Amino acid sequence: MPASDLIASLVDVRSFASLWYWLALAVLWSVTAHWIMGVPFDMVWRARKGGPEAMADLETMVRISVARHALFRGTSGAIFLGVVACVLTMLALLGFLYRIEVCQAFFLMLFPLVFVIWLRMAVIGRITRQGLSGDALCRRLSLHRIAVQAIGIVAIVVTSLWGTLQNILATPF
Repeated sequence: MPASDLIASLVDVRSFASLWYWLALAVLWSVTAHWIMGVPFDMVWRARKGGPEAMADLETMVRISVARHALFRGTSGAIFLGVVACVLTMLALLGFLYRIEVCQAFFLMLFPLVFVIWLRMAVIGRITRQGLSGDALCRRLSLHRIAVQAIGIVAIVVTSLWGTLQNILATPF
């Protein structure tokens, strides 16, 4: 394979045929599954295995994150929800009605994050209502991470199937 063909395949403008799209999708879900509610998951692991200082650090980080999300939801949440709904609707219409592949790709990348955000808000509500701390907080964050990973797996599988179908249909016979 000549170097020019390799370079052309790396910068392919078709989204589902582009290596960069799949790398971005993998990084997106990797980062989303690692940063649970603004807290790196290794901090949860250290709090479980470490001493009371590691647990206190985790509880402080979660408290700060919960307060930030609650403030955002109270001040800008409705505006953010409207903008996200508008952007996702636009991407869905342009992508699936008008068959613009890049819009399909971005929609399939961003839409599952709606479920992650919704789940995050539910967990924040539960942490606040129940006043979780210590091992109960670690358990809740671990369950939240598993749910985010499950959403990510489904999103990647659906995107892979759709992208494969688009690549098959775009390939000349």
